[in-house]
Amino acid sequence: MAPQQILVIDEGTTSTRAMLFGADGKLHGSQQETLHQYYPSPGLVEHDAAEIWTKTLSCCQKMIEKAGGADKIAAIGITNQRETVVAWDKRSGEPLGRAIVWQDRRTAEKCDALKADGLEPMVQEKTGLLLDPYFSGSKIGWMLENWPEVCAAGDNLAFGTIESYLIYRLTGGQHITDASNASRTMLMALDGDDWDDDLLALFDIPRKALPRIVDCAGDLGTTAVELFGGPIAICGSAGDQQAATIGQGCFDIGQTKATFGTGAFILTNSGDTPLRSEHRLLSTILYQHQGKRVYALEGSVFVAGSLMQWLRDDIGLLKFAGESEELARTVDDNGGVYLVPALSGLGAPHWRADATATISGLSFSSKKAHIARAALESMAYQCHDLKTAFSADGVDWQSLRIDGGMVANDWMVQDLADILDIAVERPGFFETTALGAAMLAAVGCGIYGSLEAASVMISGLDVHEPDIDPTTRSQRLAGWKRAVGSVLAR
Repeated sequence: MAPQQILVIDEGTTSTRAMLFGADGKLHGSQQETLHQYYPSPGLVEHDAAEIWTKTLSCCQKMIEKAGGADKIAAIGITNQRETVVAWDKRSGEPLGRAIVWQDRRTAEKCDALKADGLEPMVQEKTGLLLDPYFSGSKIGWMLENWPEVCAAGDNLAFGTIESYLIYRLTGGQHITDASNASRTMLMALDGDDWDDDLLALFDIPRKALPRIVDCAGDLGTTAVELFGGPIAICGSAGDQQAATIGQGCFDIGQTKATFGTGAFILTNSGDTPLRSEHRLLSTILYQHQGKRVYALEGSVFVAGSLMQWLRDDIGLLKFAGESEELARTVDDNGGVYLVPALSGLGAPHWRADATATISGLSFSSKKAHIARAALESMAYQCHDLKTAFSADGVDWQSLRIDGGMVANDWMVQDLADILDIAVERPGFFETTALGAAMLAAVGCGIYGSLEAASVMISGLDVHEPDIDPTTRSQRLAGWKRAVGSVLAR
């Protein structure tokens, strides 16, 4: 009998994991390693790409041993933090500097200059994206301008997002990127099959240093024999938010998911035609299979779970992340306190790289419970801003499927339903990002004939309905509007 186990590499912003799935979607094992984040100065965020590789490799080896060997694995699926960029030497595979992380804002001035030259409409029309340091293209341009070792690599220079780098190392030289990740670079037109000359020229990026763009499911290469004691086919790859949308079964136009991880990302399936947002949302490739694309409309919130991490590790307000729920339940309301979590600028629909975080409404009656509650409430408020923008673009949410580490917080999930005034659906298995990568790999290796058929791997849903007085909702949203307005006015 052919092997039925799927190995998933889930390479996130704060950790890397290898997860072992059965063809039925059941998780058989998981191995995780924490990644160190570097903050050289305000607004700069970096990773050690060599650390990412060695820890990912170690996690994979442990899961393959658990599975019983490489011959027991049908395929590998990969999902990754998007927009994070690595430069490496094609001969050795070794990185030429630290990876520049998606949260990094070092190219804000460059993006602002291009906007001032009137180039954002062209970029948005071609890519569905906005001129923002969030995306990969400006990061690659910055590396070429500022890191001598990158320029000195010449014909041996390779660039790629994290999945591209991992595939290169796993296969011993396959330089590819899947279409979902390519659509986040600001270097590929949504209706194009390759890198766009006009976009490459914006940042003076050599085409030969970039990977080949391929499907999200299919034959994506084979691992080098010496890594795992035998070859394993790589059959699935997608950016983490696209993978989560697949793992939530959003295969019909209009179905929407929100992932609350380091940031929060909302994607709505928009079918085989990319939508052009009039309200500063993003159009992106959800997945590509057999050359055919499905698109999504996306809203990006830069700070979600990382806010709780900051309150715990740097501010000392929380002893552990889950304490936020305990504290929120000890007070009847937010006491007039609002927290705008612009620790890394504001994402959609505002797109203000220069915005900074604020806590407003403090008085002697304010307790740390009010601040913790305000932090949790900011998740629902930011989502409400996005829901308003999606609706204005003609894609209103009828319900919202949620996932990610933060959704274990029952108080936050109910608050989302209350503020958004829609049903919020939480899966029984939270790790839908990894599940989506497993589904892609299962399709790519032939276990299932389509992603719709692979949806049998998805577990049931826990539904939260709105339960709040409409007047209270309106008052809270008015307070948020004042708070975020003061940030935008600065």
